[in-house]
Amino acid sequence: MNILIDLGSQLVAEAIHQFLVSDGSDTVMKSPTDDFMPQVVLVDVSTARHSLLRRYPGARFLLIDAGEGTEKVLSILLSLDIHGVLSTQVGLHLLKKALTAVSEGHVWIDSDTLKTVLEDTGALTKKGGIKGITERHQDIIDCVCQGLSNKEISQKLGLSPDTVKAHLNTIFKKLHISSREQLMALALDQPKHALARSA
Repeated sequence: MNILIDLGSQLVAEAIHQFLVSDGSDTVMKSPTDDFMPQVVLVDVSTARHSLLRRYPGARFLLIDAGEGTEKVLSILLSLDIHGVLSTQVGLHLLKKALTAVSEGHVWIDSDTLKTVLEDTGALTKKGGIKGITERHQDIIDCVCQGLSNKEISQKLGLSPDTVKAHLNTIFKKLHISSREQLMALALDQPKHALARSA
């Protein structure tokens, strides 16, 4: 996997570079060059920009969140085509998992970052449960966590595929997320009783 590290902090960039090289990653570069085409680009709030995305249109972008604030992270996620977010508070094993997931076309967001975003946007209750989740929504979330497709969910719950899709869109909007992967990361991180079921 070809990885480009383009971070504002030289210390963090060097640490990640040394870890990836020692871990056996194919090619790791610490700054953009004309003759290097990365598969994954690591950026932060100071380096994520449209020009970099245009320079590497085939690459996947992973945002490293060093605690700059939810507002800045959300702004970048809403304005740029970012494929994942990883907090610097997580372990290096999650960096490897995130790089693999993003390079394979998945969306990655670690549970700490997701919970921070949801707390700041008011999607979580004070007890850590998810606001506004109905019984039907919980059934659908459970099915998603089992890896079922919309068609399989519709067959299991006796709903039309369009109804399942509508429910999922509602769930995504309530939780301020945009993918099944993010939903699974959030749901699997919650204790069963913490999911707030309300009409």
